[in-house]
Amino acid sequence: MRISRRTFLGGVLVVSVPVALPGSAQAAEEFAPNVFVRVDEHGRITATAPKPDSGQGVRTVVALLVAEELMVGPGDVRVEQAHGDTARFGSQGVGNSFSARQLHEPIRRAAATARCLLVAAAARRWGVPVEECAARDGTVRHGRRVLRYGALVGDAAALDPATVPVVLTPPERWRLLGRTKAGRVDAKAIVTGKARYGIDSRPPGALVAVVLRPPWIGAVVDSVDDGAARAVPGVVAVTALDPATSGQGGVAVIARSVPEALRGREALRVTWRGGTPTADSRQWLADLETALPAVPTAPGPIAFAATYKLPLLAHAPMEPMNATAHLADTGLTVWTPTQDPGTLRAMLAGQLGLDQADVRVEATLAGGAFGRRIEPDPVLEAVACSRVAGAPVSVLWTRDDDMRHDSYRPMSVHRLSAVVDADGVPTWRAHGVATWPLNIFPFFNNPAIVKASGDHFPYTVPGQVDVALRDAPLRTGFWRAVYAGHFQYAEECFLSALGHRAGLDQVDLRRRLLPADSRLRRVLDAAASRAGAVPRGSTRGVACHDDYGSVIAVIADSVDGRVRRVTAAVDVGPVLHPSGVRAQVEGGVMDALSTVSGAQITVRDGRVVQSSFRDYAWARIDQAPDVDVVLVTSDAPIGGLGELAYPPAAAAIASATGRPVAGMPVGVEVG
Repeated sequence: MRISRRTFLGGVLVVSVPVALPGSAQAAEEFAPNVFVRVDEHGRITATAPKPDSGQGVRTVVALLVAEELMVGPGDVRVEQAHGDTARFGSQGVGNSFSARQLHEPIRRAAATARCLLVAAAARRWGVPVEECAARDGTVRHGRRVLRYGALVGDAAALDPATVPVVLTPPERWRLLGRTKAGRVDAKAIVTGKARYGIDSRPPGALVAVVLRPPWIGAVVDSVDDGAARAVPGVVAVTALDPATSGQGGVAVIARSVPEALRGREALRVTWRGGTPTADSRQWLADLETALPAVPTAPGPIAFAATYKLPLLAHAPMEPMNATAHLADTGLTVWTPTQDPGTLRAMLAGQLGLDQADVRVEATLAGGAFGRRIEPDPVLEAVACSRVAGAPVSVLWTRDDDMRHDSYRPMSVHRLSAVVDADGVPTWRAHGVATWPLNIFPFFNNPAIVKASGDHFPYTVPGQVDVALRDAPLRTGFWRAVYAGHFQYAEECFLSALGHRAGLDQVDLRRRLLPADSRLRRVLDAAASRAGAVPRGSTRGVACHDDYGSVIAVIADSVDGRVRRVTAAVDVGPVLHPSGVRAQVEGGVMDALSTVSGAQITVRDGRVVQSSFRDYAWARIDQAPDVDVVLVTSDAPIGGLGELAYPPAAAAIASATGRPVAGMPVGVEVG
């Protein structure tokens, strides 16, 4: 391959390769070098992670990819987070389970390029063939001769890259990828409190702001009496936020500390107007049920039909929304846990009329995201506050703010019907869906797009899926697995109900409906083998999912309605980081357990009822089942994982409760 640029500055070898990431534009003038790896004169290796880490382990995967190709240990690679700059780093968005799929090839090539240049430099210094030299443990060796990487950076940077072939390490020679038991590279920093999240950002001179937010859905500020708030010691300024340009609206109190800002907010006297002060989520759900598409004509008598109702869900990341911004004469700097720093930078530059060169977005670690941190509203609030204060301002959301002013997963209602054969196995199905679009992203205001996002029915049962959309009455946004979490939950719960009615084993039923040579059949068999026979006194739920280029089967076993064990077999193609795969599946299982067991958002009198984990019933540690994850490798291309486990885990857990499933949560009123 050809290397587009090489530089030697300050004793550092910088390797950059031109890479067209999946989904990026293909026009040559739209590409710019992606700088991923550098080696300094002391042999220290630094890798740049172009995508942010919100818990999915991007930084760890980058470290492993670089360490593999540079023949060092993962602890020998220091990982830096890239700031927002799509011209340099390509797509920086984290979503749709794309991170590993997009990064593994360019990062490996960048690291392999560095290795090949270093080996070639050593070979030339010694006057021996390159083929006789090898990289190992931060050195290049030829017989008993050894040169450390740091001693070679000048020679390597002086080489003509076009004359140095780049060879990737083949998978059969991997030392780390797919084999190491290493955990996250930043695990120690996280558990000891040294890791810096967005909420920890405090540039010199930074002030703090909190926002008094609309008390009911859609309300806007009518009048503000801020005299008492301004009189609170430490309060610097009070400003109304325009929902058209500065987030979701409200009144911000800017102060020198968090307690002072909160006391100032309590002292505000604000009146509100507009919105929907009588809105009720039960009525929204009833309205969706009336909007269900008509059942199509079936090829035979319909043997069974069922309706499933799914509620609003909040993202509820452990780190509430936050952002820090400094709008100065020289430009704008933002520190925030974003899922797309490059797009955020471009958006801010456009909105403020600045050149992108004058906008810097520092992507911090994020304490969870799940789709919520794609949205810029906390950043817009911070920019507006910095403009007023003339200083850096950190906008902090309380847990109450975060829960009651989210962009929620939409409600949905599903009506399923089936024709069955003499054994009770479905031979035709119909699935009607009524839901809302994601109104933070107008692209989804299209039934065909919603269907394409959600309908991943993997079984060989013909049928028809129809989607009806109604306008969302509040903010709706991406939530882990997006619409697949709706569709697959209803479809797998319905299939389990069919199997139960016919007295069929749930694993055998799905085997009959999957091609014998399919990846999904293989993971189902692996999960069933690991799970073994249904324990005495247990109820078993089973579900499968095919999405993001990966496949997974989940088996849940419960006793007295409580899930005790979950077995998941997953095939993501070549496994890069085994413990990372397990962690992602475990996280999906816990989200599934929480939403099936009781977590939902309800609206009464125009207000979101839930305000914290006290009443948004996320699963506690004593409710956690044993989770056994089986890794099934294949030669398929590397697939996505972050959102894969949630849909089948939710369906399997719901069916394992042993109670009739009419929606989510199970056994309580929905909506």
